Amino acid sequence: MALSKDAMDLLQAQVELWNQTFSFMKSVALAVALDLRIANAICHHGGAATLSQIIAEIGISPCKLHGLRRLMRVLTVAGTFTIQPPEASSSEEHEPVYKLTAISFLVMSNNDDDGESSASLSPMLNHVLSPFHDSQLSMGLAAWFRHEDPAKSPYTLMRGRNVWEMCESSDAANASINNAMAADSRFLMKVVLKECGEIFHGIDSLVDVGGGVGSAATAIAAAFPNLKCSVLDLPHVVATAPSVSNVRFLAGDMFESIPPANAILLKCLHVARVARYGVQIIDQTTFFYLILSFFSEPIIIYNFSC
Repeated sequence: MALSKDAMDLLQAQVELWNQTFSFMKSVALAVALDLRIANAICHHGGAATLSQIIAEIGISPCKLHGLRRLMRVLTVAGTFTIQPPEASSSEEHEPVYKLTAISFLVMSNNDDDGESSASLSPMLNHVLSPFHDSQLSMGLAAWFRHEDPAKSPYTLMRGRNVWEMCESSDAANASINNAMAADSRFLMKVVLKECGEIFHGIDSLVDVGGGVGSAATAIAAAFPNLKCSVLDLPHVVATAPSVSNVRFLAGDMFESIPPANAILLKCLHVARVARYGVQIIDQTTFFYLILSFFSEPIIIYNFSC
């Protein structure tokens, strides 16, 4: 579905805003790379190494492979390292290879008796980036990489509970994240309903899975009064939802059960996989997925790239 110029301009403005908001992640990633001595690890492998080789060299648990892959993605985008994808023609499975750049040599530390090499800026970088080791912005990533528990996220390891448990026990945290998600939904639904509203035609019922306080469902219900909209979210979330005459709020866990409906609305901020139906959707931008399920009939998925 082609978006209008106004919609594209608005979404591009959002992209620029997110780039400004999360620009600190480059600094966080560089601080972690310095702490783990990733440049040195790649250098010890002749200037090129796979993730498995880097993990073995820096001495962290193999359970951190996925986390290291995400970290290296940020560092390659920033130009600290480069990545050589595996050859598509190869019949064997090969890992991508990460290589050093000119920046890599500047962040490489040295264990010589004389201290750092003359080209290394790692002492300066360690000093400048030291606040990120203790800041909540870093989520304790450096410590998390050295922790061997695969079940705990950086947030959980740092705070002793995950973000949803924190929201359940703190009214302020709960209100903050609900208001944030509601604002994001209001912004995106304005574009979705204007540019892609026709996909809601012919639907009798819809459940917004993880719909928070109902901003998306409220917008849909206002645009399509005959559409029965429900919102499924955790009990402490729906408990603070406003009263909306044509939207029903349901307390529950999406990983346990989802109420029946003609359509399920999922808002994803990461790679999504609908494995149950053998459908795989991969993207790294914000997507709305409208899943139309007619029992034994084939599943139909509409996606709105935002």
